[in-house]
Amino acid sequence: MSDGRAAKTIENPFLTLPVGRLFMSNALPMAVVMSTSGLLNVVDGIFVGRLIGTQALAAVSLAFPVVMLLTALTTLTGGGMSSVLARHLGKGARREAGAVFAGAHGLALALSAALMLGALTFGPGIVSVLAAGNEPVAAPARSYLLILILGAPVQFGLGLHADALRNEGRSGHIALLSVLVNLLNIAANYIAIVVLELGIAGSAIGTVAAQSLGLMLLLFVRKRDPALLPLGMIRNASWLTGWRQILALGLPLSLSFVGMALVAGTVLLAIGNTAADHGTYVAAYGIVTRILGLAFLPQMAIALTTQSITGNNVGAGRMDRASAALRLAIGYAFLWCLGVTLTAMRAGKMLGALFSDKLEVITAVGAIMLPMTALYTVTGPILVLAMHFQAMGHPLRTAVLTLMKPWLLTPVLVIVLNAHSGLQGLWFAFPVADAALLLVALTIVFRGRVFDAPSTTLRPMEGS
Repeated sequence: MSDGRAAKTIENPFLTLPVGRLFMSNALPMAVVMSTSGLLNVVDGIFVGRLIGTQALAAVSLAFPVVMLLTALTTLTGGGMSSVLARHLGKGARREAGAVFAGAHGLALALSAALMLGALTFGPGIVSVLAAGNEPVAAPARSYLLILILGAPVQFGLGLHADALRNEGRSGHIALLSVLVNLLNIAANYIAIVVLELGIAGSAIGTVAAQSLGLMLLLFVRKRDPALLPLGMIRNASWLTGWRQILALGLPLSLSFVGMALVAGTVLLAIGNTAADHGTYVAAYGIVTRILGLAFLPQMAIALTTQSITGNNVGAGRMDRASAALRLAIGYAFLWCLGVTLTAMRAGKMLGALFSDKLEVITAVGAIMLPMTALYTVTGPILVLAMHFQAMGHPLRTAVLTLMKPWLLTPVLVIVLNAHSGLQGLWFAFPVADAALLLVALTIVFRGRVFDAPSTTLRPMEGS
Protein backbone atom coordinates (compact mmCIF):
# COMPACT_ATOMS: atom_id res chain seq x y z
CA MET A 1 0.00 0.00 0.00
CA SER A 2 1.39 3.41 -0.88
CA ASP A 3 1.98 6.10 1.64
CA GLY A 4 -0.73 8.27 0.14
CA ARG A 5 -3.35 5.53 0.13
CA ALA A 6 -2.50 4.69 3.74
CA ALA A 7 -3.09 8.28 4.76
CA LYS A 8 -6.51 8.26 3.08
CA THR A 9 -7.78 4.91 4.30
CA ILE A 10 -6.55 4.95 7.90
CA GLU A 11 -8.51 7.43 10.00
CA ASN A 12 -6.60 9.31 12.67
CA PRO A 13 -8.78 9.48 15.82
CA PHE A 14 -6.64 12.30 17.25
CA LEU A 15 -8.04 14.59 14.54
CA THR A 16 -11.69 13.49 14.50
CA LEU A 17 -12.94 12.54 17.99
CA PRO A 18 -14.37 15.24 20.31
CA VAL A 19 -11.54 16.56 22.45
CA GLY A 20 -13.03 15.50 25.80
CA ARG A 21 -13.74 11.96 24.64
CA LEU A 22 -10.35 11.76 22.92
CA PHE A 23 -8.55 12.87 26.06
CA MET A 24 -10.29 10.41 28.37
CA SER A 25 -10.01 7.48 25.95
CA ASN A 26 -6.23 7.97 25.89
CA ALA A 27 -5.49 9.29 29.40
CA LEU A 28 -7.34 6.57 31.31
CA PRO A 29 -5.58 3.62 29.63
CA MET A 30 -2.23 5.39 29.98
CA ALA A 31 -2.94 6.03 33.67
CA VAL A 32 -3.66 2.32 34.11
CA VAL A 33 -0.44 1.44 32.27
CA MET A 34 1.76 3.71 34.31
CA SER A 35 0.00 3.15 37.63
CA THR A 36 0.38 -0.61 37.42
CA SER A 37 4.10 -0.08 36.85
CA GLY A 38 4.26 2.22 39.88
CA LEU A 39 2.18 -0.22 41.92
CA LEU A 40 4.70 -2.93 41.04
CA ASN A 41 7.45 -0.69 42.43
CA VAL A 42 5.48 -0.15 45.65
CA VAL A 43 4.64 -3.85 46.12
CA ASP A 44 8.25 -4.75 45.42
CA GLY A 45 9.32 -2.29 48.12
CA ILE A 46 6.87 -3.88 50.56
CA PHE A 47 8.27 -7.34 49.77
CA VAL A 48 11.82 -6.10 50.35
CA GLY A 49 11.08 -4.09 53.50
CA ARG A 50 8.78 -6.58 55.17
CA LEU A 51 10.35 -9.88 54.11
CA ILE A 52 14.07 -9.07 53.92
CA GLY A 53 14.60 -6.05 56.16
CA THR A 54 15.58 -2.42 56.53
CA GLN A 55 19.12 -2.93 55.18
CA ALA A 56 17.76 -4.44 51.97
CA LEU A 57 15.24 -1.61 51.62
CA ALA A 58 18.09 0.86 52.06
CA ALA A 59 20.02 -0.98 49.31
CA VAL A 60 17.24 -0.66 46.72
CA SER A 61 16.72 2.95 47.83
CA LEU A 62 20.42 3.55 47.22
CA ALA A 63 19.92 2.27 43.67
CA PHE A 64 17.18 4.83 42.95
CA PRO A 65 19.44 7.41 41.21
CA VAL A 66 20.65 4.79 38.72
CA VAL A 67 17.11 3.49 38.16
CA MET A 68 16.11 7.06 37.32
CA LEU A 69 19.01 7.25 34.87
CA LEU A 70 17.62 4.19 33.09
CA THR A 71 14.22 5.87 32.98
CA ALA A 72 15.85 9.04 31.63
CA LEU A 73 17.49 7.21 28.73
CA THR A 74 14.26 5.36 27.95
CA THR A 75 12.48 8.72 27.86
CA LEU A 76 15.23 10.25 25.71
CA THR A 77 14.56 7.86 22.85
CA GLY A 78 10.83 7.27 23.31
CA GLY A 79 9.88 10.84 24.22
CA GLY A 80 11.95 12.44 21.47
CA MET A 81 10.64 9.98 18.91
CA SER A 82 7.04 10.60 20.03
CA SER A 83 7.15 14.32 19.28
CA VAL A 84 8.31 13.74 15.69
CA LEU A 85 6.27 10.58 15.13
CA ALA A 86 2.97 12.13 16.21
CA ARG A 87 3.35 15.07 13.84
CA HIS A 88 4.18 12.79 10.91
CA LEU A 89 1.15 10.64 11.71
CA GLY A 90 -1.02 13.75 11.96
CA LYS A 91 0.05 14.73 8.43
CA GLY A 92 -0.46 11.19 7.14
CA ALA A 93 3.26 10.80 6.38
CA ARG A 94 3.61 7.16 7.38
CA ARG A 95 6.83 6.55 5.50
CA GLU A 96 8.57 9.38 7.38
CA ALA A 97 7.04 8.13 10.65
CA GLY A 98 8.46 4.66 10.00
CA ALA A 99 11.91 6.10 9.31
CA VAL A 100 11.89 7.95 12.65
CA PHE A 101 10.70 4.80 14.42
CA ALA A 102 13.60 2.83 12.95
CA GLY A 103 16.14 5.52 13.83
CA ALA A 104 14.96 5.48 17.44
CA HIS A 105 15.84 1.78 17.62
CA GLY A 106 19.40 2.47 16.51
CA LEU A 107 19.76 5.27 19.03
CA ALA A 108 18.43 3.03 21.82
CA LEU A 109 21.03 0.36 21.06
CA ALA A 110 23.84 2.91 21.02
CA LEU A 111 22.74 4.31 24.39
CA SER A 112 22.49 0.79 25.84
CA ALA A 113 26.09 0.04 24.88
CA ALA A 114 27.34 3.33 26.36
CA LEU A 115 25.39 2.73 29.58
CA MET A 116 26.79 -0.76 30.07
CA LEU A 117 30.35 0.45 29.49
CA GLY A 118 29.93 3.32 31.94
CA ALA A 119 28.29 1.14 34.58
CA LEU A 120 31.00 -1.50 34.48
CA THR A 121 33.71 1.19 34.68
CA PHE A 122 32.34 3.65 37.23
CA GLY A 123 29.32 1.95 38.81
CA PRO A 124 30.90 0.19 41.82
CA GLY A 125 32.68 3.35 42.96
CA ILE A 126 29.56 5.51 42.67
CA VAL A 127 27.51 3.05 44.73
CA SER A 128 30.18 3.02 47.45
CA VAL A 129 30.14 6.82 47.67
CA LEU A 130 26.34 6.96 47.95
CA ALA A 131 26.43 4.24 50.64
CA ALA A 132 28.76 6.41 52.75
CA GLY A 133 30.97 3.37 53.39
CA ASN A 134 28.09 1.11 54.48
CA GLU A 135 29.16 -2.06 52.65
CA PRO A 136 26.22 -4.27 53.81
CA VAL A 137 23.99 -1.81 51.93
CA ALA A 138 26.32 -1.19 48.98
CA ALA A 139 27.01 -4.84 48.05
CA PRO A 140 23.40 -5.93 47.31
CA ALA A 141 22.77 -2.59 45.59
CA ARG A 142 25.57 -3.36 43.11
CA SER A 143 24.12 -6.78 42.26
CA TYR A 144 20.64 -5.32 41.83
CA LEU A 145 21.85 -2.57 39.51
CA LEU A 146 24.07 -4.82 37.40
CA ILE A 147 21.09 -6.98 36.44
CA LEU A 148 18.94 -3.98 35.55
CA ILE A 149 21.67 -2.37 33.44
CA LEU A 150 22.35 -5.58 31.50
CA GLY A 151 18.62 -5.66 30.76
CA ALA A 152 18.57 -2.04 29.55
CA PRO A 153 18.13 -2.88 25.82
CA VAL A 154 14.89 -4.67 26.66
CA GLN A 155 13.63 -1.71 28.71
CA PHE A 156 14.49 0.73 25.91
CA GLY A 157 12.77 -1.42 23.28
CA LEU A 158 9.68 -1.78 25.44
CA GLY A 159 9.52 1.99 25.91
CA LEU A 160 9.86 2.68 22.17
CA HIS A 161 7.07 0.32 21.14
CA ALA A 162 4.75 1.47 23.92
CA ASP A 163 5.27 5.13 22.92
CA ALA A 164 4.67 4.34 19.26
CA LEU A 165 1.42 2.51 20.00
CA ARG A 166 0.29 5.41 22.18
CA ASN A 167 0.80 7.85 19.31
CA GLU A 168 -1.00 5.49 16.94
CA GLY A 169 -4.12 5.55 19.14
CA ARG A 170 -3.70 2.14 20.78
CA SER A 171 -3.55 3.15 24.44
CA GLY A 172 -6.12 0.50 25.30
CA HIS A 173 -3.84 -2.25 24.01
CA ILE A 174 -0.97 -0.94 26.11
CA ALA A 175 -3.17 -0.79 29.22
CA LEU A 176 -4.28 -4.40 28.89
CA LEU A 177 -0.79 -5.71 28.27
CA SER A 178 0.67 -3.57 31.04
CA VAL A 179 -1.72 -4.93 33.66
CA LEU A 180 -0.96 -8.50 32.58
CA VAL A 181 2.82 -8.04 32.54
CA ASN A 182 2.97 -6.19 35.86
CA LEU A 183 0.83 -8.78 37.63
CA LEU A 184 3.19 -11.46 36.33
CA ASN A 185 6.12 -9.32 37.47
CA ILE A 186 4.74 -9.09 41.01
CA ALA A 187 4.34 -12.88 41.08
CA ALA A 188 7.85 -13.40 39.69
CA ASN A 189 9.36 -11.03 42.26
CA TYR A 190 7.60 -12.81 45.11
CA ILE A 191 8.90 -16.17 43.92
CA ALA A 192 12.45 -14.87 43.41
CA ILE A 193 12.62 -12.91 46.68
CA VAL A 194 10.69 -15.18 49.04
CA VAL A 195 10.59 -18.70 47.60
CA LEU A 196 14.03 -18.80 45.93
CA GLU A 197 15.56 -16.45 48.54
CA LEU A 198 17.52 -14.47 45.93
CA GLY A 199 17.20 -11.22 47.88
CA ILE A 200 16.93 -7.93 46.02
CA ALA A 201 18.71 -9.48 43.01
CA GLY A 202 15.53 -11.54 42.57
CA SER A 203 13.56 -8.32 42.21
CA ALA A 204 15.79 -7.19 39.35
CA ILE A 205 15.59 -10.59 37.63
CA GLY A 206 11.78 -10.54 37.82
CA THR A 207 11.69 -7.03 36.37
CA VAL A 208 13.87 -7.85 33.35
CA ALA A 209 11.91 -11.06 32.68
CA ALA A 210 8.59 -9.19 32.75
CA GLN A 211 9.93 -6.46 30.45
CA SER A 212 11.07 -9.11 27.96
CA LEU A 213 7.60 -10.64 27.93
CA GLY A 214 6.02 -7.20 27.50
CA LEU A 215 8.23 -6.38 24.51
CA MET A 216 7.35 -9.67 22.80
CA LEU A 217 3.64 -9.01 23.29
CA LEU A 218 3.91 -5.49 21.83
CA LEU A 219 5.74 -6.84 18.78
CA PHE A 220 2.97 -9.41 18.35
CA VAL A 221 0.31 -6.69 18.47
CA ARG A 222 2.15 -4.62 15.84
CA LYS A 223 2.55 -7.62 13.56
CA ARG A 224 -1.17 -8.50 13.73
CA ASP A 225 -2.65 -4.98 13.28
CA PRO A 226 -2.40 -3.71 9.66
CA ALA A 227 -3.33 -0.17 10.70
CA LEU A 228 -0.08 0.19 12.67
CA LEU A 229 3.33 1.02 11.25
CA PRO A 230 4.57 -2.37 9.98
CA LEU A 231 7.62 -4.05 11.45
CA GLY A 232 9.09 -4.09 7.96
CA MET A 233 9.54 -0.33 8.16
CA ILE A 234 11.83 -0.84 11.15
CA ARG A 235 13.87 -3.52 9.39
CA ASN A 236 14.22 -1.74 6.06
CA ALA A 237 14.83 1.88 7.08
CA SER A 238 18.17 3.23 8.27
CA TRP A 239 18.72 2.95 12.01
CA LEU A 240 20.70 6.19 11.90
CA THR A 241 17.74 8.33 10.82
CA GLY A 242 16.64 11.31 12.90
CA TRP A 243 19.01 10.92 15.84
CA ARG A 244 19.68 14.65 16.09
CA GLN A 245 16.00 15.60 16.16
CA ILE A 246 15.09 12.79 18.57
CA LEU A 247 17.87 13.87 20.93
CA ALA A 248 16.93 17.55 20.73
CA LEU A 249 13.28 16.92 21.55
CA GLY A 250 13.79 14.06 23.98
CA LEU A 251 16.65 15.66 25.91
CA PRO A 252 14.66 18.12 28.07
CA LEU A 253 12.32 15.49 29.52
CA SER A 254 15.14 12.95 29.73
CA LEU A 255 17.36 15.39 31.58
CA SER A 256 14.50 16.00 34.02
CA PHE A 257 14.74 12.33 35.04
CA VAL A 258 18.53 12.61 35.23
CA GLY A 259 17.85 15.63 37.43
CA MET A 260 15.69 13.46 39.67
CA ALA A 261 18.67 11.13 39.99
CA LEU A 262 20.84 14.15 40.82
CA VAL A 263 18.36 15.28 43.48
CA ALA A 264 18.19 11.76 44.96
CA GLY A 265 21.98 11.52 45.00
CA THR A 266 22.26 14.92 46.69
CA VAL A 267 19.71 13.91 49.33
CA LEU A 268 21.47 10.59 49.96
CA LEU A 269 24.80 12.37 50.41
CA ALA A 270 23.15 14.86 52.78
CA ILE A 271 21.70 11.98 54.80
CA GLY A 272 25.08 10.30 54.92
CA ASN A 273 26.73 13.48 56.21
CA THR A 274 23.98 14.39 58.69
CA ALA A 275 21.99 11.40 59.95
CA ALA A 276 23.34 9.35 62.84
CA ASP A 277 21.09 6.45 61.77
CA HIS A 278 22.03 6.37 58.10
CA GLY A 279 20.16 3.18 57.17
CA THR A 280 16.86 4.30 58.71
CA TYR A 281 16.68 7.57 56.82
CA VAL A 282 17.88 6.07 53.53
CA ALA A 283 15.14 3.43 53.85
CA ALA A 284 12.54 6.08 54.73
CA TYR A 285 13.57 8.28 51.82
CA GLY A 286 13.37 5.24 49.55
CA ILE A 287 9.81 4.58 50.73
CA VAL A 288 8.83 8.18 50.02
CA THR A 289 10.33 8.05 46.52
CA ARG A 290 8.34 4.89 45.77
CA ILE A 291 5.09 6.43 47.01
CA LEU A 292 5.62 9.71 45.18
CA GLY A 293 6.83 7.76 42.15
CA LEU A 294 3.45 6.02 42.05
CA ALA A 295 1.70 9.37 42.50
CA PHE A 296 3.76 10.89 39.67
CA LEU A 297 2.80 8.30 37.06
CA PRO A 298 -0.90 9.22 36.55
CA GLN A 299 0.08 12.87 36.03
CA MET A 300 2.72 11.66 33.59
CA ALA A 301 -0.03 9.74 31.78
CA ILE A 302 -2.01 12.98 31.51
CA ALA A 303 1.06 14.77 30.17
CA LEU A 304 1.84 12.04 27.61
CA THR A 305 -1.76 12.11 26.42
CA THR A 306 -1.40 15.85 25.96
CA GLN A 307 1.78 15.24 23.98
CA SER A 308 0.04 12.82 21.60
CA ILE A 309 -2.99 15.06 21.06
CA THR A 310 -0.92 18.20 20.60
CA GLY A 311 1.55 16.53 18.22
CA ASN A 312 -1.10 15.03 15.94
CA ASN A 313 -3.22 18.18 15.83
CA VAL A 314 -0.31 20.56 15.35
CA GLY A 315 0.82 18.37 12.47
CA ALA A 316 -2.67 18.73 10.97
CA GLY A 317 -2.87 22.49 11.63
CA ARG A 318 -5.54 22.19 14.37
CA MET A 319 -4.08 24.34 17.13
CA ASP A 320 -7.59 25.00 18.47
CA ARG A 321 -7.98 21.33 19.41
CA ALA A 322 -4.49 21.22 20.92
CA SER A 323 -5.26 24.25 23.13
CA ALA A 324 -8.58 22.77 24.25
CA ALA A 325 -6.87 19.52 25.25
CA LEU A 326 -4.19 21.48 27.12
CA ARG A 327 -6.77 23.29 29.28
CA LEU A 328 -8.50 20.01 30.07
CA ALA A 329 -5.24 18.27 30.96
CA ILE A 330 -4.09 21.04 33.31
CA GLY A 331 -7.38 20.81 35.22
CA TYR A 332 -7.18 17.04 35.65
CA ALA A 333 -3.52 17.19 36.65
CA PHE A 334 -4.26 19.80 39.32
CA LEU A 335 -7.05 17.70 40.84
CA TRP A 336 -4.86 14.59 40.94
CA CYS A 337 -1.98 16.42 42.60
CA LEU A 338 -4.35 17.98 45.13
CA GLY A 339 -5.46 14.49 46.11
CA VAL A 340 -1.83 13.42 46.54
CA THR A 341 -1.13 16.39 48.80
CA LEU A 342 -4.14 15.70 51.02
CA THR A 343 -3.22 12.00 51.27
CA ALA A 344 0.34 12.85 52.31
CA MET A 345 -0.95 15.25 54.96
CA ARG A 346 -3.36 12.74 56.47
CA ALA A 347 -1.76 9.33 55.93
CA GLY A 348 2.02 9.67 55.62
CA LYS A 349 2.85 7.42 58.57
CA MET A 350 0.15 4.89 57.61
CA LEU A 351 1.76 4.54 54.18
CA GLY A 352 5.17 4.11 55.79
CA ALA A 353 3.81 1.29 57.95
CA LEU A 354 3.01 -0.72 54.80
CA PHE A 355 6.73 -1.02 54.07
CA SER A 356 8.23 -1.50 57.52
CA ASP A 357 7.33 -2.42 61.08
CA LYS A 358 10.19 -0.31 62.46
CA LEU A 359 8.76 2.68 64.34
CA GLU A 360 11.75 4.87 63.55
CA VAL A 361 11.34 4.25 59.80
CA ILE A 362 7.60 4.93 59.92
CA THR A 363 8.14 8.18 61.83
CA ALA A 364 10.81 9.30 59.37
CA VAL A 365 8.50 8.64 56.40
CA GLY A 366 5.83 10.92 57.88
CA ALA A 367 8.37 13.63 58.66
CA ILE A 368 9.71 13.55 55.10
CA MET A 369 6.43 13.40 53.18
CA LEU A 370 4.68 16.33 54.82
CA PRO A 371 7.05 19.12 53.70
CA MET A 372 7.95 17.47 50.39
CA THR A 373 4.33 17.56 49.18
CA ALA A 374 3.36 20.99 50.54
CA LEU A 375 3.16 22.51 47.02
CA TYR A 376 2.79 19.29 45.06
CA THR A 377 -0.37 20.62 43.38
CA VAL A 378 1.68 22.68 40.90
CA THR A 379 3.86 19.83 39.64
CA GLY A 380 1.26 18.14 37.43
CA PRO A 381 0.05 21.24 35.55
CA ILE A 382 3.65 22.34 34.89
CA LEU A 383 4.54 18.89 33.51
CA VAL A 384 1.50 18.99 31.21
CA LEU A 385 2.51 22.41 29.93
CA ALA A 386 6.06 21.20 29.30
CA MET A 387 4.89 18.19 27.24
CA HIS A 388 2.58 20.46 25.24
CA PHE A 389 5.58 22.59 24.28
CA GLN A 390 7.67 19.50 23.56
CA ALA A 391 5.07 18.13 21.14
CA MET A 392 4.96 21.50 19.35
CA GLY A 393 8.73 21.44 18.84
CA HIS A 394 9.73 24.01 21.49
CA PRO A 395 12.76 22.41 23.18
CA LEU A 396 13.84 25.57 25.04
CA ARG A 397 10.53 26.13 26.80
CA THR A 398 10.34 22.42 27.58
CA ALA A 399 13.86 22.52 28.99
CA VAL A 400 13.11 25.45 31.29
CA LEU A 401 10.01 23.79 32.75
CA THR A 402 11.52 20.32 33.15
CA LEU A 403 15.16 21.04 34.03
CA MET A 404 15.25 24.13 36.22
CA LYS A 405 13.84 22.40 39.29
CA PRO A 406 15.85 19.12 39.36
CA TRP A 407 19.11 20.52 38.00
CA LEU A 408 19.31 23.86 39.79
CA LEU A 409 16.65 24.74 42.33
CA THR A 410 16.25 21.54 44.36
CA PRO A 411 19.92 20.44 44.64
CA VAL A 412 21.05 23.93 45.65
CA LEU A 413 18.22 24.29 48.15
CA VAL A 414 18.89 20.83 49.60
CA ILE A 415 22.53 21.76 50.24
CA VAL A 416 21.72 25.20 51.66
CA LEU A 417 18.83 24.13 53.90
CA ASN A 418 20.66 21.05 55.08
CA ALA A 419 23.63 23.20 56.08
CA HIS A 420 21.36 25.72 57.79
CA SER A 421 18.77 23.50 59.48
CA GLY A 422 20.16 19.96 59.39
CA LEU A 423 18.34 16.85 58.25
CA GLN A 424 14.86 18.14 59.05
CA GLY A 425 15.38 21.35 57.07
CA LEU A 426 16.47 19.83 53.78
CA TRP A 427 12.97 18.46 53.00
CA PHE A 428 11.65 22.02 52.67
CA ALA A 429 13.84 22.43 49.59
CA PHE A 430 11.11 20.70 47.58
CA PRO A 431 8.17 23.10 48.17
CA VAL A 432 10.45 26.14 47.82
CA ALA A 433 11.63 24.83 44.44
CA ASP A 434 8.00 24.19 43.41
CA ALA A 435 7.08 27.79 44.25
CA ALA A 436 9.97 29.18 42.20
CA LEU A 437 9.14 27.02 39.17
CA LEU A 438 5.49 28.07 39.36
CA LEU A 439 6.53 31.71 38.93
CA VAL A 440 8.60 30.77 35.89
CA ALA A 441 5.73 28.78 34.34
CA LEU A 442 3.25 31.62 34.84
CA THR A 443 5.67 34.02 33.17
CA ILE A 444 5.96 31.73 30.12
CA VAL A 445 2.19 31.27 29.90
CA PHE A 446 1.28 34.96 30.07
CA ARG A 447 4.07 36.17 27.81
CA GLY A 448 3.54 33.45 25.24
CA ARG A 449 -0.29 33.64 25.18
CA VAL A 450 -0.32 29.86 25.33
CA PHE A 451 -4.06 29.30 25.51
CA ASP A 452 -5.08 31.54 22.61
CA ALA A 453 -2.53 30.47 20.00
CA PRO A 454 -3.75 30.87 16.39
CA SER A 455 -4.97 27.87 14.41
CA THR A 456 -1.90 27.53 12.21
CA THR A 457 0.56 24.78 11.54
CA LEU A 458 3.82 25.31 13.38
CA ARG A 459 7.18 24.35 11.96
CA PRO A 460 8.50 21.11 13.50
CA MET A 461 11.38 22.77 15.31
CA GLU A 462 10.13 26.32 15.70
CA GLY A 463 12.23 28.35 18.06
CA SER A 464 11.13 28.99 21.58
